[in-house]
Order: sequence, then C-alpha cells, then structure tokens
Amino acid sequence: MSEKKPKVVKCPTCGKPVPWTPESRWRPFCSERCRLIDLGEWASESYRVPGEKAHLPPSEED
Repeated sequence: MSEKKPKVVKCPTCGKPVPWTPESRWRPFCSERCRLIDLGEWASESYRVPGEKAHLPPSEED
C-alpha cells in the first residue's frame, strides 16, 4: 500500500507551501512569524468580516 502525500496549502500571509500534517505546528501558516502577522492584522482591524453595523440600545451608545 502506498503512502498518501499530505495536502499542501499556501500560507495565508506569505504564500509558502505548508504540508497539512500534525508536524506542521503553525498550520495553516508556515511559521509563528506569519501567524503573528495575521493576528496583528485582525487586532488592528485591517481585516474585517463584512456585515451590517450593530445597533446598540441608546443607553449603550457613545
């Protein structure tokens, strides 16, 4: 029986190929650095999930 080749995905940050295996510690990222860059983009709100603005009750608005 032949071994299956692991699925390979592109790192979302830099585009390097990443094998989808338990040994790929930072998957889907190629490294901790790329993972932290992505996290920073979310934290700075550079990435956003599209949707309508939430409407808060008057007592909770600024």
